[in-house]
Amino acid sequence: MKQQILLTGGAGYIGSNTALELLNSGYEPVIVDNFSNSDETLDPRLDGVTVYKVDVTDRAALSAVFDKHDFHAVINFAGLKAVAVSVEQPLDYYENNLGGLITTLRVMEAHNVTRFVFSSSATVYDPAASLPYTETSATGHCNSPYGWTKYFAERIILDYAAAHPLFTATLLRYFNPIKGAIAEKPRGVPNNIYPYIRQVHEGLRDKLIVFGNDYPTRDGTCVRDYIDCTEIAKRHIAPLETEKPGAYIKNIGTGTGTTVLELIRQYEQENNCTIPYEFGPRRAGDIAECYC
Repeated sequence: MKQQILLTGGAGYIGSNTALELLNSGYEPVIVDNFSNSDETLDPRLDGVTVYKVDVTDRAALSAVFDKHDFHAVINFAGLKAVAVSVEQPLDYYENNLGGLITTLRVMEAHNVTRFVFSSSATVYDPAASLPYTETSATGHCNSPYGWTKYFAERIILDYAAAHPLFTATLLRYFNPIKGAIAEKPRGVPNNIYPYIRQVHEGLRDKLIVFGNDYPTRDGTCVRDYIDCTEIAKRHIAPLETEKPGAYIKNIGTGTGTTVLELIRQYEQENNCTIPYEFGPRRAGDIAECYC
């Protein structure tokens, strides 16, 4: 019998790519999602995957899903993720991201599920820490409520793991996912740059807005560590089997910093196109450089 893996927020960009990798690796993914920022029609390659329209903050509904399955592990993708929006709507982010995590852990505990992989973020790192960021770099002093939700979520998981000796937690600190076997299809105006570039290329938008060109970087635009989402998805497989009880923190990036303008040039070269863009003001919550 295939091991069942629950993916909370599994219909989203990284979640759906991970579901595909789980299928390719012989697992049976099960998706829970409230579809607040994802399409209820999944990629055809995920046909046959069991999907529940459930919000992870709803303990009764989430418990009902657990009652129907024998989960080997839970991979947590559920959460609001737009840095700039979190600055404008901090209570929504704290309530949803931390409340959903705590509810998930409580339901896991009630159903004796002891293996957990958490979708964390490089935004937990202290912007004043020296680059490149390593797993032992200082954290905190986050620039946005989104970053703080990931920081506090990590603290909650680490404390829970310390109190439960049989619990296995792997915290994956993503840098900046792009591409992937399944493309990102956000609702409304994209908050991430790659789907924004793609929509301009496809003629869905007239131009790209580059937020800020006065950062202390080599061309004035932000530097990020862009990594293919398929590679991120693959990194969720090993912790399902190899990690022993305890808590583990791992960066998921390339180790190379790329500016926004360099990313645009790379896209243009790879796709033989021109991406029109203009500069806008800096975006709340952004930092100049971030790479592992």
